[in-house]
Formats: sequence, C-alpha cells, structure tokens
Amino acid sequence: MNRRESLKALGLTAVSTGILLEACKPGQETKEAAVKKESTAQPGRQDFEVERDKALKEAKFFNEHEMATIAVLADIIIPKDEKSGSATDAKVPDFIEFIVKDMPKHQTPMRGGLKWLDIQSYNRFQHPFIKTQAAQQLSLIDEIAYPRKAKPEMMQGVAFFNLMRDLTASGFFTSEIGVKDIGYAGNQPNRWEGVPQDVLKQYGMEDVKI
Repeated sequence: MNRRESLKALGLTAVSTGILLEACKPGQETKEAAVKKESTAQPGRQDFEVERDKALKEAKFFNEHEMATIAVLADIIIPKDEKSGSATDAKVPDFIEFIVKDMPKHQTPMRGGLKWLDIQSYNRFQHPFIKTQAAQQLSLIDEIAYPRKAKPEMMQGVAFFNLMRDLTASGFFTSEIGVKDIGYAGNQPNRWEGVPQDVLKQYGMEDVKI
C-alpha cells in the first residue's frame, strides 16, 4: 500500500442505508423494509483492500504511553510556527500508528526505540521521556539527532530517531497542513499559456505560428 492509500484509510468508513422493497403477490400489501449496511465500495480499490484497511484501523499497536511519546517527539521534529501547525496538528501520530500496522517491519524498531529512549531518560533524569522538562528532552534528542556527531553507544538511539524523523516528515508533508506549508498547488485548470519562448528557441520553433 502506498502513502496515498494509507491517507485514505485514515478517513471514516462511509456508511449507507439501503431500502429493500419486497414485492408481494397480487392482493397482498407491499412490505417496505429498511436495511442498513456498511458500504465497502471505494473508487479504484477492491473490497479486500478496503476490508484490510478497516481491520488495521480497528487494531491498536502502540499503547497510550507510547503514543504520547510519539506525539512529543513528532512536535520536537516539526514544531508549530508562524507558517503552519505542528506535526500533531497534522495528526502525524495517527499516521505513524497506521503505518507500523500496515508495514510491520517498523514495529520492533519503533517500540524498541521508544523503550530505549525511556531507559536513557530514567538513567539521566529519573523520569520517562515525556515526564521530563523540555530542556532535558532536547538535550537527549541532540545526542541522537546528528548521526555524525553521535557517540558509538548512542547508535541504537540514532537509528530509532532516523526512523521517527522519516515517518514524521512523511506524515506531515503529505497532510493538508504540510502540503500548504510547502506551497504545493497542484495542477491548475485553464492556466495554459503556451510553450515557453526559451523552449521554442531551443528547438528552433520560435517563429512557428500555430
């Protein structure tokens, strides 16, 4: 599953109500029954794909403490500024929760990395990472955020933070907030202004009239 499909899967499943009309024999009254059923049809996707995504959304991988830690880390990586919202504003933690279920290879590195981070925090500050002060959190992150400067004994943390940073960036810059942040406008209708003059000149067609 690609990223675009993953985003679609984060939305609410559409529910439709169908009306079943049962025709009766002549002389009998027509019975009308309302039948509610969940619609699984989605353009461009097969039923088994929709059902798989539904199962992934309903399942839970990270516990509450892990999700809280992911939220703190995501906002350290992409904080709110005057231009746009933070990673949590873009629902990056929900994206990461979905991705690790969709791509199980990330489960052990993420869970192990979160545990590693808490152990480091306990050893230094006597509290789990999310219970420490902001300055303490940043001091620990600084030791794993720059691979070339990191000490050999911090390499497990470096690998975890690299993955966390990649997932955060993927989730943020493909969200509505992130797309606006980079100024991507997409294709614009009725904006064709012809082939640029430098391109026409390159191919010796600057004097060609169409």
